[in-house]
This record gives sequence, structure tokens and C-alpha cells, in this order.
Amino acid sequence: MKAFAELYARLDATTSSNAKLQAMQEYFAEAPPADAAWAVYFLAGGRPRQVVPTRVLRELATRLSGLSDWLFEESYQAVGDLAETIALLLPESQHASEQGLAWWLEEQLLPLRGLPPAELAERLPPLWAQLDRPSLMVSLKLLTGAFRVGVSKLLVTRALAGLAQIDAKRVAQRLVGYTDLSHRPSAQRYLALIAAESEDEHAQRGGQPYPFFLAHPLQHPLEQFDAQLGPASDWLVEWKWDGIRAQLVKRDGRLWLWSRGEELITERFPELHELAEALPDGSVLDGELVAWKEPATGSGAVFGIQPFALLQQRIGRKTLSKKLLEEVPAALLAYDLLEWRGEDWRSRPQDERRARLELLVAEVGDARLQLSPQLTGRDWQDFARQREASRELGVEGMMLKRRDSLYGVGRTRDLGLWWKWKIDPFSVDAVLIYAQRGHGRRASLYSDYTFAVWDDSTPGERVLVPFAKAYSGLTDDEMRKVDAIIRKTTVEKFGPVRSVTPTLVFELGFEGIALSKRHKSGVAVRFPRMLRWRTDKRVEDADTLATLQGLL
Repeated sequence: MKAFAELYARLDATTSSNAKLQAMQEYFAEAPPADAAWAVYFLAGGRPRQVVPTRVLRELATRLSGLSDWLFEESYQAVGDLAETIALLLPESQHASEQGLAWWLEEQLLPLRGLPPAELAERLPPLWAQLDRPSLMVSLKLLTGAFRVGVSKLLVTRALAGLAQIDAKRVAQRLVGYTDLSHRPSAQRYLALIAAESEDEHAQRGGQPYPFFLAHPLQHPLEQFDAQLGPASDWLVEWKWDGIRAQLVKRDGRLWLWSRGEELITERFPELHELAEALPDGSVLDGELVAWKEPATGSGAVFGIQPFALLQQRIGRKTLSKKLLEEVPAALLAYDLLEWRGEDWRSRPQDERRARLELLVAEVGDARLQLSPQLTGRDWQDFARQREASRELGVEGMMLKRRDSLYGVGRTRDLGLWWKWKIDPFSVDAVLIYAQRGHGRRASLYSDYTFAVWDDSTPGERVLVPFAKAYSGLTDDEMRKVDAIIRKTTVEKFGPVRSVTPTLVFELGFEGIALSKRHKSGVAVRFPRMLRWRTDKRVEDADTLATLQGLL
């Protein structure tokens, strides 16, 4: 644990990619494979479930530190991170365990999950007493499931590739699915990541998917498209669907379904299991999972795609009832073929992969496997006109894929290029009414905000109704200015939250909007963010609930 804590401190202390790369390579070169296996898991974004409830940790830390509840809470709000707060407040241990990361996780920390609070209160203090302060902080982050460090998966891939002297794309392929905890990190799995390349490696992939190829946001003005992209005829154009990006893998008579987050979600979509009989072995399809119902005759609907909010109902349920499966059936809109009859097709041109995919979908002939339609247009202006209908069709804009592009790894440009040409977000002017301190480097600033719009539905009464929370979109300088205003205009404190006198208006952008019984406003918005601070607008002139309802 001590070596991993030292690595965390080195990574957290620098913004230099080269320094982070060197720190990881030095750690992996010295760490036992079992420790390195877990380190890769956490650094690559693995998030195990919470081991110990935060309430238990807070109560135990308050008692051991001898602080009153209010003083512990004030300390937490000042630091902004629970694990760091507890590590700073507990008496520093004179011991420093030399046991490695794997031993601590597998023998000490993970077995704590599910224990009653009384037993946790008995077992945790002796464990904490064996750790120095940095190791204690890291172990607490692992216990709470809140481990975060400023390292990208791409950088982890480069570190392992440099250590093993193999192609980084090969390591990226091996890392796909590594953070899915249905397979616990082990020395054997780590050694497989850095093993020398072999000719039979592809045949031993089992249900493993490929690294997802990601698109770049397209922000050029339309009049520059010809100069920047070339003629529209060089590109394959599709709608950008509002669903879950996924790969469908059929090998050895079995079917696997993986999300872009590298989570195995096969069991969440049982209706797709029957596709295993129709797809030939060695098939891997890239596409979008959507809620799908065939349009009713005469409805005028172009697609059978249902709102993403319906699909979310399935994602958030632990058990899928028969009724839910009937009301929200799913389908895969396929738009790429990555493997065909056991052969890796990613190095073939987009046009060739698309042609074979069209034949495959037609051969399968199952409504649960749809082909993402290709759009046609005379030029970029023609596509721009078609794009204006995106909201009516329930899509997010368009995807542009060069016809000669290969299928790359991540958001790269060396093998080909994809662009996402998204529609502009919805936007409303809203009033800031609540604020809360941020975390990490924003722990001392009020940076997480709750916004409201006016409700004019009752004659003679006008009230502000909260509808969204947002914390991104402002510059550091703007954040400091807003923080100062919040402190001066605070009305009440509710634990870490402050209510403020309504004085600030912001333009909020969001990707989608839906009805919601859970929210007081009656609506829920997707991915809200601050587009700009409307210093030119009075609070009285902010938008209304009727505006939001109109967007529905």
C-alpha cells in the first residue's frame, strides 16, 4: 500500500504527462504483478462498489479524533474530500505497513463489505493504525469508492506499452473490459497485458470487445466545411443516435454485449440473446442500443426509436420485470463491423466495412438488429438543412465518417477520422438560488449551483422553482467572483448548502429535456452546464417554467 500511496502522491502533484508517465513506469517496473494488476485497475478508471458506508466512516472518525460533529463537518467542508479529511484528523500512526496493494485490498479492505456497523467500528481502527498518513488516505478513498487521480486511460496504456516494449494499440485492445469487476484483477491478468505479442492471441479473445473508436466534436462554421473536410461525397453521414454506445460480440456460440464504459451488460438486454443464433461466429458489431418500438401504421413516425429516458428506466433497475421488458424493448442500431468470421476488419476502409454490415443485417432479418441508415445529400449545405430536423426525429445531430477511414483506438486521427456534428443545446436563462462547495481544487469555492426558473401559473404569485444543478462552464476567474457574491448574499445554511438572495442569472445549456415526477418543476434535463453568466439580465427577466414546458 505504501508504494501505491507514493505513486498516487507523485501523480497528484504534477500536471505534466511525461512526469506522470515516468512515475507509473517506475512503479510498474518494481511492483509485484498482483499489486500492479490492482494499480492498473484503479488508474484506468475502475470503480469498485463502496466497501464501507460513508456514514460509518464519519461517525468513527469523529469519535477517534475527539472532535464534535460540527467541527468535523466544518473541517470536511474546508478540505472538500472525506478521505483526506479523516486522514488529517486521525492521530498519525507510527507504523507503516510494508504489505502490498493486493494484500490490503483482498485480505483486509474488500472483506469489510456488508459487515454490520458495530463490527466495522471494531475492525477498522486496528487497520488504520498500521498505515502512515498517505497510505491511510488512499485506503479510505478505496473504501469509499471515491478514488480519483488525474491520469487518463491512454496514459496508462502508454506506460504499460513503454514498459513492455510493445505497440500501445495492442495494450489498449487488451485493456478493454479490464475494469469490469466480474473479473477481479490478478497477477495473471496483469502479465497478459504486458506479454509479448503472439500469433494466436486473436483466437483467444473470448468475449472481449475492441477499443471503441471515438469521434471529435465538429466546430467549424458551415462555410469552412469544404476547405476543412473536403467534398461531402468523401464522407459517410448518419444520424447521431441518443442511446448507449455498445459492441455486440458473437464468438464460440456465445453472445456478449459491452457498453462504451467497458461494462458487460449482456444480462441487462435479454431480448438480444436470440441474435446469437442468427449471427455467424466471429462477428463484432459496433452500434447504439436504443429503446425501440415499430412505428404504428399511419403515425407519421420516421423511426421506432423511443426517448432515452425510457431506456434509462432499464439501466437503473436491478431486476427487469416482464412488464418493463414489454414496455421498453431494446434494439441495436448497427453502424460498423469490426470483425467478420473471426477476422479483424478494423484495418479495412469504412466503405468496405459498411457494405458487409448491410449484407449481414439483411441476412439476420431481425427487428432487434437494425441498420443505422446512411443519409444522402448533394453537398454540405444540403446536409445542414437535413440536420435542422434533428430534434423532431429525436437525434442529437449527425455523425461524419470518412469513407476511407480505418477503425482506430479512442479519439485518434492516425487511422481515420470521425466527426460528431451535434445540434446546438437547448438553453434557458435561470436564476442561481443554492450553492455548495466543490471538491478537490475547488473545495474552498462555492462552485456547485442549483438553478431555478419562474413559475407564473398561480395568478398574482410568482415563485422560483428549482429545476437543474450545474458546476461546469465558468472560468476560474468567474468562479471566484460568483463565490464572493454567494458569501455576501447567503440567507440560510443547510449543512454544506447555502441558500442565497436571487441576484445572479446564467444561461444554462442542456442536451435533452423530459417529464419527471421526481422533480418539483416536473421536468428533468440532461447534461446541464453554464453557457455564460448573464450580467446583462435582471433576475425578473429570467425564463419561466412555461418556457421549459414548451421545450418538451
